[in-house]
Amino acid sequence: MPGAGGDSCDRPEEIPRRHPAAGRRSEGAAGVSAHQRLTRRSALLGAAGAAVTGGARRLGCAAAGQTPAVAGASQPPLWLTAAQRGLVYGTAMSTRLLADEAYTRLVHREAALLLTEDDLLWYKLKPTPDADLDFRDGDRFMAFAEQRRKRVLGAHLVWDDGFGDGWTDDDLWGLAKAEARRLLLDTIDRVVGRYAGRVTGWIVVNEAVDAHEDGGLRRDVPWAQTIGPTYVAESFRAAHAADRDTLLVLNEFGFETDDPFGRAEDKRRQALLVLDRLLAADVPVHALGVQAHLAAANFADAFDPPGYRRFLADVAARGLTILITELDVLDDGLPADTAVRDRAVADAYRRYLEVALDEAAVTSVVTFGLSDRHTWLEEDDPRRDGVPRRPLPFDDHLRPKPAYHALADALANAERRRSLWRSGEPPLPDPAAVPQTESRA
Repeated sequence: MPGAGGDSCDRPEEIPRRHPAAGRRSEGAAGVSAHQRLTRRSALLGAAGAAVTGGARRLGCAAAGQTPAVAGASQPPLWLTAAQRGLVYGTAMSTRLLADEAYTRLVHREAALLLTEDDLLWYKLKPTPDADLDFRDGDRFMAFAEQRRKRVLGAHLVWDDGFGDGWTDDDLWGLAKAEARRLLLDTIDRVVGRYAGRVTGWIVVNEAVDAHEDGGLRRDVPWAQTIGPTYVAESFRAAHAADRDTLLVLNEFGFETDDPFGRAEDKRRQALLVLDRLLAADVPVHALGVQAHLAAANFADAFDPPGYRRFLADVAARGLTILITELDVLDDGLPADTAVRDRAVADAYRRYLEVALDEAAVTSVVTFGLSDRHTWLEEDDPRRDGVPRRPLPFDDHLRPKPAYHALADALANAERRRSLWRSGEPPLPDPAAVPQTESRA
């Protein structure tokens, strides 16, 4: 409650930022071309790069004392709307956000699945080469999810980002092949084995596809240099050996629109090439994750619905499930006016989901956060005009935006499909147990 005669903004809480190392990338050996070092972050944000400063962020007034309004009682939670069509709706979540109780309540109300945003990245899990695995944050995440009967999508077992300041380039690129295999595969075995039976799916390998390489795989990855291109197949096999009942995902970005560094058509073609080679070798890859980090400006002109439909159909024809894993919408190139940006962001959600959800093999939609209060786009690269970014369904005060309605409508209007999840897994949240919506103080 606000203090007598005072504004709740006078009493802000603080939430730690994602560690800057969550976006850290090893540059690797000399001679790697510039385009090969591009991640979804650099592709989406352009030359601005990361702009993480300081160790905490101030929350909006709603978190400081006011009780925020979320979707009204007449609006079913997103997970329920999705479940009625055979879909699973989820969001990225992190234990660093648990201190924001209002946001945590929103996550509980709206999501049936939680993506481990950073709690199982190596900067937390193994902060230095000599450190034993630290499962404290991972265990907290699992406890939070299980107490609320949420499914978990674990991320990321193999990724060249997120090692943290405790790792030097030589620690990664200087390993002998046997050392690298032991480090990578033993870590996969221990992590997946620890949470076996508790994680619905794992993103095993993240951002490994290259739009330019003949073999379809990036070369500018430590494991590719130390182990060789077989690291992808070996990682999937290690994860499968540790938990034979979990869904194993190859996760990738750049399929939706061209960017300054490559064509979406090329990325789609290369991803299919990689999948074909893995499947031909009987590698246990079960699903393709499409990150779907979109850009609102000119999305209608840049997006190729027929080409994207063909791509999703081609993936489905290979017997794979498709997960939308990190959906959000960047508002660069749009004016500062909130209403203008919100309309454009919502339009991108609508246009994209109308196409993506036409494919029955798409079985889940996960946004990379629920509220503009906690978004990597604002933390890593704020707008140059200083206005806060608005890429997610709820605003900074946890109120539904046009993007929320576009998402809810797309889920509600999707053709019904067979649910991904097998029987015997934890049930979805009980609608009777969903906390009642509270009005704004």
